[in-house]
Amino acid sequence: MSAMAVVYEVEEPVAAHPGGPVAGGGEAVVVRVHAAPAAPGMPGVPGPRTFCGRDTFAMRAAGGPPPAGQPAGQPGATWYEARYADRVCPACDDAVGTD
Repeated sequence: MSAMAVVYEVEEPVAAHPGGPVAGGGEAVVVRVHAAPAAPGMPGVPGPRTFCGRDTFAMRAAGGPPPAGQPAGQPGATWYEARYADRVCPACDDAVGTD
């Protein structure tokens, strides 16, 4: 697998009323985790589209470089953070695959 980047489709917090405080503490919520080919010459920086075809412009890049696939001797390792396992895009997961 060539270089890739992990990106988060997020739901931004909403203000209770225009100009008012943001409800729920103000943190964006990760709705879906996608993978995208890395921009040419820029490891970890997503290209314009995810593997499933979604535009990465409004998505947030995951912090740090993505894991390099499934390390030998460590079954179950994934390209996404375990805490987001229930939000992984199935099409991106299929495209990334495992070693």
